[in-house]
Amino acid sequence: MPEITGVTFPVPKQYMKRFFVEGKTVFIKTATAFKQLKPGMRLVFYQSHEDTGYAGEATIRRIVIDDNPLAFFEAFGDAVFLTREEVKAYVENQERWQGIRVRKGEGKKRNWMALELESIREYRPVRKPEQFVPVGGRYPRE
Repeated sequence: MPEITGVTFPVPKQYMKRFFVEGKTVFIKTATAFKQLKPGMRLVFYQSHEDTGYAGEATIRRIVIDDNPLAFFEAFGDAVFLTREEVKAYVENQERWQGIRVRKGEGKKRNWMALELESIREYRPVRKPEQFVPVGGRYPRE
């Protein structure tokens, strides 16, 4: 079986420049497709919403898991690619779509992950993937 070389996650096009132009180095999202990841593997950015395809890649320097996404701002500050307000709005929106048990506090709290990145590079032009990239991500293999 081919070896896992990293992970691919979709990122809306409007946020891609934050990595390539603004120098953001921390990618955060709900913790999906992370159990096989190790520092030194690649994160491949799948640009979603428009001009879709692989837009670039980075090397994963460190992986941090926390149940509070706002804690990443304490650890990484302005290096996080989303703003504190964007994360708060995302969390509130997700809570609205949860079942009644979750809203009452009976559900399991979802973990978040932060991938601290280095050696970020942009692909020009965007490369079309051979396979669909789901929201939860997928593991590229070689």
